[in-house]
Amino acid sequence: MKVAVVILNWNGADFLQQFLPSVVAHSDGAELWVIDNASTDNSVAFLREQYPSVQIVQNEQNGGFAKGYNDGLKSISAELYVLLNSDIEVTPGWLDPICSLMEQQPEIAACQPKVKSYANKAYFEHAGAAGGFMDKDGYTFCRGRIFAHAEKDEGQYDDSCEIFWSTGACMFIRSEDFHRQKGFDEDFFAHMEEIDLCWRLKNEGKKIWYCSESTVYHVGGGTLDYASPKKTFLNFRNNLFTITKNRRSGWLFWQVYKRLVLDGVAATKFLFSLQLRHIWAVLSAHHHFFWKLPSMLKKRKKLGENLSINRTGIYPKSIVYQAFVKKKTKFSELD
Repeated sequence: MKVAVVILNWNGADFLQQFLPSVVAHSDGAELWVIDNASTDNSVAFLREQYPSVQIVQNEQNGGFAKGYNDGLKSISAELYVLLNSDIEVTPGWLDPICSLMEQQPEIAACQPKVKSYANKAYFEHAGAAGGFMDKDGYTFCRGRIFAHAEKDEGQYDDSCEIFWSTGACMFIRSEDFHRQKGFDEDFFAHMEEIDLCWRLKNEGKKIWYCSESTVYHVGGGTLDYASPKKTFLNFRNNLFTITKNRRSGWLFWQVYKRLVLDGVAATKFLFSLQLRHIWAVLSAHHHFFWKLPSMLKKRKKLGENLSINRTGIYPKSIVYQAFVKKKTKFSELD
């Protein structure tokens, strides 16, 4: 397959200087691209001077992760896109196992490697770990990471397997599947747009996989810190967007109502820990969700009802109950 490794950059010259050398060194056979989201630092000048072999697409505006990739990928021709965060260190041979897996299994639309922490390389990283899952209420978690708890990698997830969603930090996706779905939903701006895209692909009967034979190391929170109230806003709002668009079983409005109540519980927890800006972020997320609800329902209708839904990777219980009531912090401990 013709492979294009594509990094989305916004004012990330420091990350490019730190991590691009590993990508250049270990990506033989692939085209290397940087989509620049209207950076105001010296990112483009640095690339042109230091890495003339890396091709550049310059977007006219910073439309966030979703629009940035959607706009930039229109100019890149390849069978397989590798969407790679700028704050990731790749390892020797990271491309081959996943490319081989996807060549052998054409029903796999997207795949991710093992994602470990750059700061503590013995542990999994929050964004992706060993593959993404979703519980019955729409809460996302990973093999190797449940909420804020990341596990130490002791080989417990060295089996490649089908999952529910692939991390956007390092997503291998067939270009035909990406473009057929019209890419990421730009209303998301950033965060969880990859989960929405994977869910749409699953609703077509496609498969999403995790490949343990490929490893990358992720800084995480490079553009937006994990503790940022803006990240809280985006995650709470975009999760509601995702459920509304893609949930195909049961009573949709009951599921959304239940999620709103659980979000209220999370806001109460923020209150007791005096994280007042995060409470406002949750309230703002709900307000914006209701403002955009008619648009999301139109998108849901347009997606239609698909009888070939692939539910592999959906956990049939509540991960909130498992984590906060039963105190289970490891994927292997789940009922």
